[in-house]
Amino acid sequence: MANSVIDEARQRVIEMFEENVHGKIPDISAYNTGHDGKVGNWLEEQMGVTPNAANKPDLHGIELKTSTKSVLSLGSWDPNYWIFRVEKYRMTRYDFMEIFGKYNPKKKMYSWSGSPVPKIGGPNEFGVRIDIDSNNNVSFIYSYTDDERSNKSSIVPANLQTEDLTIARWDADYDESRTNTSTKKGLRAKVEEKYNKNGLCKCYREILENGELGAYSSVGFMDPMTFETFMEYFKTGDFYFDCGMHQSEKGNTRNYCQWRVKNRFLDSLIVSRYP
Repeated sequence: MANSVIDEARQRVIEMFEENVHGKIPDISAYNTGHDGKVGNWLEEQMGVTPNAANKPDLHGIELKTSTKSVLSLGSWDPNYWIFRVEKYRMTRYDFMEIFGKYNPKKKMYSWSGSPVPKIGGPNEFGVRIDIDSNNNVSFIYSYTDDERSNKSSIVPANLQTEDLTIARWDADYDESRTNTSTKKGLRAKVEEKYNKNGLCKCYREILENGELGAYSSVGFMDPMTFETFMEYFKTGDFYFDCGMHQSEKGNTRNYCQWRVKNRFLDSLIVSRYP
């Protein structure tokens, strides 16, 4: 994509990478050992970015990513609609996890993560599938007949033993009349605010003989991405939704709604690389 603004932004990123990151191994000794994003935070600081949770590009209109061993997070985007916020269902967030999630005997709690979370390609064993309408609204739909759990009749309340029940929905464009969460934007705005200005860059690290990641060796760039392109990749399963919602004795109410991509596919979208 020939664009002088994008080219200038990429050149500035390259200069900062070369000066502050190239050839270095992240020193994360000062970070919380339980924090999964500590390497990313280290990289942001080297590149002059103050770590933040804002849904906008990190650097000169470019979203900054670091090498990982498997997957990368594209964004943490909650839905516009949760069934447990609908009064008529008389359901709490904890009820939601107990009905549609699974029990972790080691942690002695329920979560909506892993196998209960649907993927593209049809209903999962918990009876939940992904539907995408002509406007690119994304709905997670539960159907009792698709639920393969042998004890489903004792798990799912009688009023939910039905078909085509929407349990979560991301609207392409925000509509206050359809929204029952604190989310004030649609998925289109969230994607394009982050990726459709000057694109994305990924800072690559060497892969050592033992499979671990070594020093930073190069930086690659992806062109800006529209919501329509994002949805194309979501429909093929190359981009996917992942969730870490779990019950918590400490009162943690974060839903951990992560949209992810595997490294190999993201690498296929890289259009230029330095050096």
